[in-house]
Amino acid sequence: MSDIKVLVADDLSKAAVELMTKAGLSVDVKVGLAPAQLGEIIGAYHGLAVRSATKVTADILARASSLKIVGRAGVGVDNIDVKAATEHKVQVINTPSGNAVAAGELALGFMFALARKIPQATASMKRGEWEKKKFSGVEITGKTLGVVGFGNIGRQVAERAVGLRMKVLAYDPLLAPGSAAPAGIELVSFDDLVGRSDFITLHIPLTAETKNLFGTATLAKMKKGSYLINCARGGVIDETALYESLKAGHLGGAALDVFEKEPCGPLPLFELDNVIASPHLGASTKEAQSKVAVELAEVFVDFFKNGKVRNAVNKL
Repeated sequence: MSDIKVLVADDLSKAAVELMTKAGLSVDVKVGLAPAQLGEIIGAYHGLAVRSATKVTADILARASSLKIVGRAGVGVDNIDVKAATEHKVQVINTPSGNAVAAGELALGFMFALARKIPQATASMKRGEWEKKKFSGVEITGKTLGVVGFGNIGRQVAERAVGLRMKVLAYDPLLAPGSAAPAGIELVSFDDLVGRSDFITLHIPLTAETKNLFGTATLAKMKKGSYLINCARGGVIDETALYESLKAGHLGGAALDVFEKEPCGPLPLFELDNVIASPHLGASTKEAQSKVAVELAEVFVDFFKNGKVRNAVNKL
């Protein structure tokens, strides 16, 4: 398979590159290419491996005369023009399981941080203050957690929350009616989940249907004093509506790892004391970075060696 050339355009672990090389693929690692540079060389490659930095646009795909597969080391494929890839008969795959634990644990970490105001208390202590009464929080035990999106990551969160002795509700429009849920988890409608939950955590992709799903109307249906966590995609929440809900005191707080535009820069949301945030760290653990890269490499090898497609995003 040495005649099969794969371009690694974003940072992948050495283990992933070695796996493809040992399988006989010819692998070039060229990170940080400008779009024009990528466009100039992409025609020579049969496979393209990316994370989130490289944008695989319709223009790039039009120049990719030999390209057979584009792989995203991660879940979201917002940076890949899937429609254009399908038109050019290029298979698009992702690695949905590799970062599930990392993203799920971050969501749970956010939940604890919101409940006990840990970031705010830390900032106060570093200013030399001692304000015990100001940072009185709430307990997790016995509270209701609503999990929107019951895929790999959502299940990680839900099952761990059961162990925390929370009441767990889950909603996923892709689940067939009558689907069975793991012990301790109740499958409910979207409106039921929104109205009953003390904490809501989002684990859904950004699509036409989910864009601004949590806007003014949905936020108003949430319980007064409840908390919203988003480690999925920024566009699922209307940031202006969220700001207004928090400022008005309807929601108790929000934790955001993703934003409508990234990098986001200063936002009005960051002026609020009950908002905590991180710069899209959902998959940013050593373990997850390695797992998604190796998973991608394994899919590439299976694709070129055996003609098998795993984790397909599009249908050809």
